[in-house]
Amino acid sequence: MDQHIKPVELEKAYRLLNHGPTVLVSASHGGVRNVMSAAWSCALDFSPPKVTVVLDKATATRPLVEQSGFFALQVPNMAQLELTYNVGHASMTDMPDKLQRFGVELFQADGYDVPLVVGSSAWLICKVIPEPRNEQVYDLFIGEVVAAYADTRVFNNGHWEFEKADPRWRSLHYIAGGTFYAIGDEAVVRT
Repeated sequence: MDQHIKPVELEKAYRLLNHGPTVLVSASHGGVRNVMSAAWSCALDFSPPKVTVVLDKATATRPLVEQSGFFALQVPNMAQLELTYNVGHASMTDMPDKLQRFGVELFQADGYDVPLVVGSSAWLICKVIPEPRNEQVYDLFIGEVVAAYADTRVFNNGHWEFEKADPRWRSLHYIAGGTFYAIGDEAVVRT
């Protein structure tokens, strides 16, 4: 693992998603790995930490999550703008080589058989908490965060430091029609 990638305390894992970024969802099963982007994900609970993500039935990633029982959420950044758009608008069903075509590099954390996207700002490895009705009716998956990591160039001591980092580390927030916003400047209320 890259020297800048450090574990995040699970009690603080929710902070990796609390600002509402677009995420990259990755999963693998039976030797097949895939990555897609998703705008609908969020932190759900603190202890144990839980997250939610919407995975439409038409995605090629969803069966990998259902069969393996695991997924990872990554926080992409400005340096990954085109990658994030491309993996969200091309399906592995139609383009089996999409990861290679779009230059998606993957790695794994020790002890977990879940692919992680190189160059992201943060990674959350999640074990699916089965909720069949939510999954079938709403396409909503709940995961318990079993491991979390962040790049110290933008996340330190349990906090994002976007204002101190190179702008390429700013997280992406999808609006629609190929338009994203990068997270803005810090605004603090002093109490």
